[in-house]
Amino acid sequence: MIRFLTVCCCWISFSLSAQIKFEATVSKSTVALNERVRVEFTMNEDGDNFVPPDFESSGFQIFSGPSQSIRELWVNGRGSFNKTYTYFLIPEKKGTLTIKSAAIEINNRIYRTNPIKVQVTNAIDPRNDPNTAPVAKNSALYLVTEVSNSNPYVNEPVQVVQKLYFNFNTEISDARDIQKPRYNDFWSQDIEISMFEPETTVFKGNRCLSVILKKAVVYPQKAGKLVIDPYILEVDCRIPTGRMTIFGEVITTDDVRRLTSSGKTIQVKPLPEANKPKNFSGAVGQFSFQALTKKNTIKFGESFDLALKITGEGNLKLFRLPALELPSNLEVYDPEHIENVVTPFKGMTGTIADRYTIVPQEQGIFSIKKLSFSYFDLKTKTYKTITLPDILLTVNDGPGLQAKGQRKNNREVAKAPTFAPLKTDTKLKDIGTADFLGSRLYFLLLFLPLLGIPMAVYIRKRMEENAADIVGNQIRKNSALAKKYLLEADKNKSDKAAFYVALEKALHNFLKAKLRIETAEMRKETIQQIMNEKGADASTVADFIMLIENCEVARYAPSSASVIQNDYETAVKLITELEKQMA
Repeated sequence: MIRFLTVCCCWISFSLSAQIKFEATVSKSTVALNERVRVEFTMNEDGDNFVPPDFESSGFQIFSGPSQSIRELWVNGRGSFNKTYTYFLIPEKKGTLTIKSAAIEINNRIYRTNPIKVQVTNAIDPRNDPNTAPVAKNSALYLVTEVSNSNPYVNEPVQVVQKLYFNFNTEISDARDIQKPRYNDFWSQDIEISMFEPETTVFKGNRCLSVILKKAVVYPQKAGKLVIDPYILEVDCRIPTGRMTIFGEVITTDDVRRLTSSGKTIQVKPLPEANKPKNFSGAVGQFSFQALTKKNTIKFGESFDLALKITGEGNLKLFRLPALELPSNLEVYDPEHIENVVTPFKGMTGTIADRYTIVPQEQGIFSIKKLSFSYFDLKTKTYKTITLPDILLTVNDGPGLQAKGQRKNNREVAKAPTFAPLKTDTKLKDIGTADFLGSRLYFLLLFLPLLGIPMAVYIRKRMEENAADIVGNQIRKNSALAKKYLLEADKNKSDKAAFYVALEKALHNFLKAKLRIETAEMRKETIQQIMNEKGADASTVADFIMLIENCEVARYAPSSASVIQNDYETAVKLITELEKQMA
């Protein structure tokens, strides 16, 4: 009995010592938005086919890794084994993020780690981070958001500059956007920068270099305290360590810095209520107002064109033109809106117009009155109103008028039929006395549920087959999404940003459906290769890729209604051709 207990104890001890462990740990559970977190996946038995979590879907970016380390230790004849995969991650957003499970195959069994939650807080100043490696004082880099006016009026243009300051001894090799500036409650337009040219400047009392990374002009859309969110940038640089060689040369080291601007708070003033005109529609700037006509005398049956045109500098895209008020005997169609506006760094400038087509309903002389336009002048800080003189329209005799000037009416009034006399004789018909029980309808309703059973079994079988067809369902889903977003783009032609967002989603879902690839795999070379393998024409593929690349640019670039219509027609044409070529 004692021998049996001894054997059992030894077996249990051996089993516990041979228990396989696969665990995930993080360096800290609470990190700032611009800090790195180390994640380690450790096992006590050697395994194969390691599958890491999908960090990107969890809200992380891989900074480095994986690195692999193995440690074997023998103490008093007993050995221990540890194998570790290490990643350094950077969070992409604030909040509670979850690192999903990793998987490994050990002794023909699959083991998984438990998910880990990481709390991500606001970005911190790297100088206050105790984990930041010490560097020389003259290696500091500063990312600063600068604005031209921190106390503007509503719809007054404000220039925003994202500028990087660094020391002469620091070399910048590359920079990547982690979080672009966001302008909530602003209308914004990014300004393209052709070259990043460093210039000598003074910052915090020290001479240094600076470079402008981004420019934008923004228009606040409401009064009060508005915040421009911080800009987060990752910079590859070579910085001095503060040490020197025996020959007097400065020792430098390669580093990657994540910089965060402090953002900006702008106190926006409301437009004054005193002396505000009743017809004021939100125009802010300096403008001129015109009413343009080709001729003021027409014949009956002809149309009359009138264009209301506003020219100047200000928020041209952010207000309505004056509405046209006409007499009841003048029929007017919906106006054609015309924009010729550019947005340089100083703000919007150009011309907008509404062109009306007016059709007189009778002969005579008509007066178009009340043509006035009001705006807030930023130079004088007062409201100004431009009032135009009345426009007289003369309608003479024409082919559509009779001699007395009345409109011809070729329609003849149909003669109303006379009333028929009331019928006094009643003719009754037998409605029948057939019983429902035993009738054809009775037996049809009786056996119809039985006939529906095979149909229900067939439908259920098809539904199960469709549910099991994961790839087919995904293809059908992507095809449906492509059609949905293409229809949404057609509906949003008047809204440039919404149009190009919907068009880009339609093109991406078409690629997912036809090529069976995900958005992360949509590189130019991959798309060309798969489409060519499926028999698509090379020129059609090139046009399709060019259209995808243009969607992101066109969303922020000025575009006319004709350009948007052309892009939509091009997308429909290319999708139709590729459907046929890759069928």
